[in-house]
Amino acid sequence: MPILDHLWIIPLLPLLGSAINGLLGGKWPNKIVNSVALGATGLSFLFALEAIREFFAGGQVLFRKHFFDWISAGAFTAGFDLQMDQLTVVMVLVVTGVGFLIHIYATGYMAHESGYYRFFSYLNLFMFFMLILVLAANYVLLFVGWEGVGLCSYLLIGFYFLKKSASDAGKKAFIVNRIGDFGFMLGMFLLFRTFHTLDFTTLFAAASNPAWGHEAWGQFGTFTIACLLLFMGATGKSAQLPLYVWLPDAMEGPTPVSALIHAATMVTAGVYVVARSHILFVHSETAMVVVAVVGCATAFFAATIGLVQTDIKRVLAYSTVSQLGYMFLACGVGAFSAGIFHLMTHAFFKALLFLAAGSVIHAMGGEQDMRKMGGLSEKIKYTYRTMLIATLAIAGIPPLAGFFSKDAILLSAFQITGGHPLYAIGLLTALLTSFYMFRLIFLTFYGKPRYDEHHVHVHESPWSMLGPLVVLAVLSVIGGWIAAPALWGGPDYFTSFLAPVFASAQGAEAVNEAAAHQLEIILAIVAVTSALIGLGVAYWLYVRQPGKPEQIAKSMRPVYNTILNKYYVDEFYAAVIIKPLMWISTNVLWKFVDVAAIDGTVNGIASGATSIGDTVRHTQSGNTRSYAVWVVIGALVVIAVIFFWPASRPVIGMVR
Repeated sequence: MPILDHLWIIPLLPLLGSAINGLLGGKWPNKIVNSVALGATGLSFLFALEAIREFFAGGQVLFRKHFFDWISAGAFTAGFDLQMDQLTVVMVLVVTGVGFLIHIYATGYMAHESGYYRFFSYLNLFMFFMLILVLAANYVLLFVGWEGVGLCSYLLIGFYFLKKSASDAGKKAFIVNRIGDFGFMLGMFLLFRTFHTLDFTTLFAAASNPAWGHEAWGQFGTFTIACLLLFMGATGKSAQLPLYVWLPDAMEGPTPVSALIHAATMVTAGVYVVARSHILFVHSETAMVVVAVVGCATAFFAATIGLVQTDIKRVLAYSTVSQLGYMFLACGVGAFSAGIFHLMTHAFFKALLFLAAGSVIHAMGGEQDMRKMGGLSEKIKYTYRTMLIATLAIAGIPPLAGFFSKDAILLSAFQITGGHPLYAIGLLTALLTSFYMFRLIFLTFYGKPRYDEHHVHVHESPWSMLGPLVVLAVLSVIGGWIAAPALWGGPDYFTSFLAPVFASAQGAEAVNEAAAHQLEIILAIVAVTSALIGLGVAYWLYVRQPGKPEQIAKSMRPVYNTILNKYYVDEFYAAVIIKPLMWISTNVLWKFVDVAAIDGTVNGIASGATSIGDTVRHTQSGNTRSYAVWVVIGALVVIAVIFFWPASRPVIGMVR
């Protein structure tokens, strides 16, 4: 049975695993829950590999299949259509491969948690929706996956629902994403209004038609607005300015959730959508500039916050926001292949960083404050070595994976913008990234222990947790080598592989291929030098002069406090948006509209009817003489009406 003809099997397996564990897992021991969850994701990964083999055997030609009509209303039709092309191959491998490793890790990390079956049910469901998102052949089905991963993020971030900070973080993620999703829906509606379809193949073919003319793609054209609306959704899912605020708080969820959200699934969805919609974006210079500027600004902004954070997971959270900014910078300058390349390598080393951080937290008995760690390199050697590899990768040290993908982004930014400030900011961000990541390493693993060794018994994690770390460490080393030949004048195989997908953007990416090899080497040396400077400064401050950072913080207290408090963005949103909305909701919508107007009207009518009924019931006294009096009064009233009411005179005449 050709798997390509049955692509629905790949997302269906995690959905079945989620349903089985969700309905029956509460009655089973953990081993059976593990078998279902790992079996579902493992088989999904194997089926994905077979589908990809068939895709290659078929000549790497776009494959898509219509399974059934899902929505049909008037001129609008949305089918359950799945497709596979080169971009899908990369995304499916990342989602199923890295996702499977995270599932394995979670069996060890969550072994003693209550709600074990529920956790794996949510985790499988997350995989299902993400696979629907990347396999979908139209925007409507993609939006199902888009909303689904938002739902699962709410469930998983708030997994410890009895903990207020966790439930608040889940709600925050859900609400902030809804803001972006509102823009995404408007973008879809506008595209349908323009093209009368939301099918990728038909829509992109129509958008590529020169008959639309330059004006339609102009600065204030319909498609520019549509692209900006789609990007609004991407800023929510991929945590870019100004909708990034949910992602650092997502650290309240279990560490495997952090790894899955930050590395392999949800936050990459926005980058994927922009890359998938590149045919629309490349025709709008305004939209491309906005994507590049927002991405670059986010990368630098988040990197500065990461410089002073003390929670090991929050450092990695802001690192994720920053690295996603790099991906959008690449897409904004037209280097879509470089952006997807960094998405892939980032999945390897960021998943490794989070899982290694979880191993550190496990070893420290739940402690996450790096100021209370230190001296762990000899006590948890496997965790230290794998995390060091991931840190070298994210810092861009050759020949690890992050060096090649980050170098491709910086090179593209330099060539396409002609040395624009975007490149300079990207380079400075690379230096900051190296600094705060090695700061994390030195605070956590070097120096003297800053914890009570009599109460904290540091121990290495079980192999169910260490195994995925080793695999991800290998991928973090070799994951970028597919682009290595470009350094000595050879081909960039990753860019060549994605070329059929990004054919309409080849004008931008061709600059990469035609660039002078000497310039490429110079820029690579500059990037590596900046990373080494960041490493050196971190070593000097946190190993050689461990008291120096505190002195610097005291001498720059206002600046330090501003960055430590994340530029008070959350406080600003609370003062400008949340509190006014709460006041309006409480005093206007609730107390006035709901209580006074609606409830007041309904209750007033009910009260009036009750009063009238209470008054009238007294006429029913049970006294015969009273009834006789009422009959006489009634008769007199009727006689008075007949004789004195003008309308009754014709009736009197007829009686006469």
